[in-house]
Amino acid sequence: MRLISPASYQPKLLFGLVLVILSWVLICQAHAAANQNQPAVRLSNSSITQIKLTDWLFIQTQNDIKDLPTLEQQPASTWRKVIRKDTQVIGVKDMWLRFSIYSPDDFQTRILAIDNPLLDSIVLYHKINGSLVASTQMGDSLAFENRPLQSNTFLFPFALKPGETHQFLLKIDSNGSLNLPLVLWSPNDLTQVIETQNLNHGLQIGFLVAIGVFSLFIALASGSFSFSYYSGYVLSLALLMATIYGVSFRYLWPDWPHVQNVIIPFIIPLVMGFNLMFTEKVLLLKYHNLQMLRACRILAAISFILAFILPFISYSIAIKLMIYFVTLVCVILTIFAAMQAWAGQRNARLYGFGRVTLLISCIFSAGIYLGIFDINIALQTPIMLGVTLEVITMAAVLAIRYNDERKAKLRIQQQALEQAERLRVTREESLKAEAESNERLEQMVQERTLELEITLRELNEVNQKLTEQNTIDSLTGVKNRSVFDRRLIAEGRISRRQQTPMALLMLDIDKFKNINDQYGHLAGDHTLQIIAHSLSENLKRPTDLVSRFGGEEFAIILPNTDEDGAMQVAEIIRKAIEVLNIKWDSHDIPLTVSIGISVAIVDSDDHPTILLDQADKALYLAKRGGRNKVCLYSAESEAS
Repeated sequence: MRLISPASYQPKLLFGLVLVILSWVLICQAHAAANQNQPAVRLSNSSITQIKLTDWLFIQTQNDIKDLPTLEQQPASTWRKVIRKDTQVIGVKDMWLRFSIYSPDDFQTRILAIDNPLLDSIVLYHKINGSLVASTQMGDSLAFENRPLQSNTFLFPFALKPGETHQFLLKIDSNGSLNLPLVLWSPNDLTQVIETQNLNHGLQIGFLVAIGVFSLFIALASGSFSFSYYSGYVLSLALLMATIYGVSFRYLWPDWPHVQNVIIPFIIPLVMGFNLMFTEKVLLLKYHNLQMLRACRILAAISFILAFILPFISYSIAIKLMIYFVTLVCVILTIFAAMQAWAGQRNARLYGFGRVTLLISCIFSAGIYLGIFDINIALQTPIMLGVTLEVITMAAVLAIRYNDERKAKLRIQQQALEQAERLRVTREESLKAEAESNERLEQMVQERTLELEITLRELNEVNQKLTEQNTIDSLTGVKNRSVFDRRLIAEGRISRRQQTPMALLMLDIDKFKNINDQYGHLAGDHTLQIIAHSLSENLKRPTDLVSRFGGEEFAIILPNTDEDGAMQVAEIIRKAIEVLNIKWDSHDIPLTVSIGISVAIVDSDDHPTILLDQADKALYLAKRGGRNKVCLYSAESEAS
């Protein structure tokens, strides 16, 4: 075995020691180059589980850097530490931020949380020891499913190994407020915090939705405009809160990111519009102050117009307009409430308290948003608290007013019941007096009715007698000449309309003058009565009419009767009269009659008169032909 002497061993030992020292220096230099001018968050298993990264956050001072290669070409001097003013701006484009995390000894899993659900676009570049390992794009301009973790906020999980340096570069574009709360969480603690946060948000949104839906049902049931406007106000507030917390994007329109970009400029003016309309009703401005009423209506109209205009203009301009408009409206409504409270209106005091609360919260949130207040709280926290207190206060105002209206209605109902009772008593007294009066009147009416019935009976008898005198021949008992004339016209119209023949018989007693001269006029009257009776008995149809035409002449109308039928009836009558046995003072009076007949279908209004004339001519021919004859009118007989 060959032994090495100590003298030869020492140079080798020194050479190895130098190599170790040089290697350590190179590693340190490489680590320093990788983290040039930027301190890294040093993590271990004993580190706290919630680390706010504001103190380790750097911002790129050069503008218009579009991509990572261009960014890496920038010198280290272009980076500076982020100050609060950098994150209190409205509308950013191509903003680059970076921070580093170093784990010297431990294996760890952490989650990076960006707790602003309204950021439009976040491109996150993840480097490990200077090498790019991942690039992730997030933001509400993308569909919800594109997020690394399905959460209302933006979460990015990663794992650290011992000796690794993780560098994160963020490119941010957003039209709204930057408001960039970057927090590094352990998974367990983040889960607990998110669960608690979601519970709080759910309770707040659910509380507003419950009040809004309840008010809506009351409005539908009662027709109250106050509850309608309050329901619109609260429900739109609930939608606004859900949007700010990222709940709406997650559950209502996860695949429609364009809705997320326009919903806030639309919903905030809508909230103010319903708020103004509700104020008009709850303060009863219609009855107390018309100028305030007009102001509220004008501002409400402006609010609804802005709701449809702001979504189509620049988001940053729209946000600033909304901040100023909301603050202006809150100030005006607070002044109105103070004036009405000073005037002694009961509801105005509580309403004013709610308005002051909301105004203060709006001022604080607007100040944080615009960078006026340097307060280490989320910008939505003051206004959310103010809105919650204001909604509760307005609900109390509405409840008090509803109770006042209910009491007023009860008083009115009570007064109405008392008045109804008085009316009932008065009516009963009137009915009693009316009943007594009716009883007396009924007795008088019965007496007068009896007298009237007797008078009417007597009058009816007189009328019947007059009718008989007007239609009946007083001597013979058959119809008189006036009845015959009217009946002749009527039957003529029927014959013309139905095209049926009508027959007229003219009858004259032969040598009636001799009877009067020989036996007297009373005998002649007796003869006329017997002949009239015989004529009535020999006419069988109810439509046939026999009448005394004048003196010893009788006229008969036979409707719907042709020449043969008329001749047959005439012969029956002639023979019946011929065999009559008429006695007067023990003397037999021989008696015969001559009958003239005319038959035709009436064709004009004058035709019945012509038929009557023709029957009279036929009667004349029967007389001239020897009497006791029946003669039918014809043109030939008239010519002869």
